[in-house]
Amino acid sequence: MSTFLTAQSLTLSHTAIPIFKDLTFAIHRGDKIGLIGHNGCGKSSLLKLLSGQFEPSQGTVAKASSCLMRYVEQHLPASLSTHSVLDALADSLSEDEIWRAELLLDELGFSTAEQQMPVDNCSGGQQMRLLLARAIIHQPDLLLLDEPSNHLDLPSLLWLEQFLSNWKGSFVLVSHDQTLLDRVTNTTWVMRDRSLHHFSLPCSQARQALAEKDETDQLRHASEQKEIDRIEKSAKRLATWGKVYDNEDLARKAKTMFARKERLEEEQTELTEGTPWTLQLHGESLPANRLLEVIPFSVMPPNSDYHLFDMAAMRVKSGDRIAVLGSNGCGKSTILNLLYRQYDAVQAGVSTELDSVTFHDRCRLGYYDQSLQQLDDNQSITDALQSFASISSEQAKRSLIGAGFEYPRHDQRVESLSGGERARLLFVGLTLARYHMLFIDEPTNHLDMEGKEELIETLQNFEGAALLVSHDRSLIEQSCNRFWFIENGSLTEYLTAEEVYQRLTDTSPKSAISHHANDAVAIEAVAGSDDQSEEQILERLLELESLLEADLGRKPKHQKPAMQREWQQEIEEITAQL
Repeated sequence: MSTFLTAQSLTLSHTAIPIFKDLTFAIHRGDKIGLIGHNGCGKSSLLKLLSGQFEPSQGTVAKASSCLMRYVEQHLPASLSTHSVLDALADSLSEDEIWRAELLLDELGFSTAEQQMPVDNCSGGQQMRLLLARAIIHQPDLLLLDEPSNHLDLPSLLWLEQFLSNWKGSFVLVSHDQTLLDRVTNTTWVMRDRSLHHFSLPCSQARQALAEKDETDQLRHASEQKEIDRIEKSAKRLATWGKVYDNEDLARKAKTMFARKERLEEEQTELTEGTPWTLQLHGESLPANRLLEVIPFSVMPPNSDYHLFDMAAMRVKSGDRIAVLGSNGCGKSTILNLLYRQYDAVQAGVSTELDSVTFHDRCRLGYYDQSLQQLDDNQSITDALQSFASISSEQAKRSLIGAGFEYPRHDQRVESLSGGERARLLFVGLTLARYHMLFIDEPTNHLDMEGKEELIETLQNFEGAALLVSHDRSLIEQSCNRFWFIENGSLTEYLTAEEVYQRLTDTSPKSAISHHANDAVAIEAVAGSDDQSEEQILERLLELESLLEADLGRKPKHQKPAMQREWQQEIEEITAQL
């Protein structure tokens, strides 16, 4: 098995407390690694360290000379903003190689016109594909991808999933999207408690294995603590007897037992520190046939005559959890914002021209805006929280501490908080207000995997109604019971999320492109490289056959069917080439 990269005793520190310490691992050919962990644990820092952007405080990283590695940035360099898409891809190629950039962009779904448009005009999905193209144009063996699924719409997410599924090289993928990770990875690294836990399993199975390990550690720790307490009690008793009876032998035995107790404490099983906070959303049910009623009208952005889509006749009641789905730019956030502004106007007694929207006169509506603008930057976090509900200072203090804000920070101004901390504060405020209905716009942008799971669970039990804009499939599928899909200028309701995914797959030409693009790149990388001899290809074939044979020889529960399919496919490609 070819080893691309090894790391020994990696430690990274910016302060007295390290971000992570003593990480040791290796990346081999065929590894498709998902790197997960809560926000701020050091995932992105580790990728930057592996790519050479950071230097380790301690330890070493060694890359095989034959391994070509590429880091996929989260954002295109600002210097390329006025370049065309083609120029942004071809900037590292010679003039006689520009045809390679044109071919790759065509395979990745860029039309001839789109190849000439400025990078600034690219959608989120197009930018992600251009970022990937800038990496794979060099035919790397190893990709380092830092949250490529952030801010992507559903069509782009489905494209990215197919791209990574068909990618023949190795990669390390940082993501909080469990559905994506389960479908494209065969190995999971969990960064937690400044350490790295390794599992030869996709994400959900790895997290289950880690949970089982935590449970075992808890039992072992409790057993060890019981023994420590027993020894300490005996040592204290012997020490007391030694003093009372002036017996040096008893005193010496007590000292020996105390030393043993200290040694056991040093060797005691360590328990995880856990995640920094628990996300909850509490609301109230309003017994009424409708909290919101809409008759058809044309949806346009504020202060614009541009038509986005036609809103259908809809009614929302308590217990409805509605996913609003569609491509970026179709009007999902606009409809939530428009409805909320109408609610605000009604509450303020201001007349509006929009008479197509009716709220129940006792409905209390809360809004999680993805820009987090409901929080006043100039307020302290305590005052910001108390603006949501009439609560005492003591209640605010307890709520903030429960959300991971230590007491000394309670006078800190909102403007100094990170995006994740602002999101955390907003969720606490929405919970304390106990609204009848919530509008939630892209809540997962600042949530880690645990936060998403907590949001799913809390929405499942939310007593009011919720309208949710999100591209996270786990959140959509597990927390929503109605599905509004905006497509071709109109809104249609579907019974299941799968129906919407099918519509997206059927109407997106990109779904057929990614397989072709990856096949072209893979075949070129495996068999078309000028410096790759037939002997190396045969070596790879033997290696694949050995891997397949060894895996098939294992017990069924220990086999890796996904890897077997990949190995078999590569064997067939090499055989055909030979």
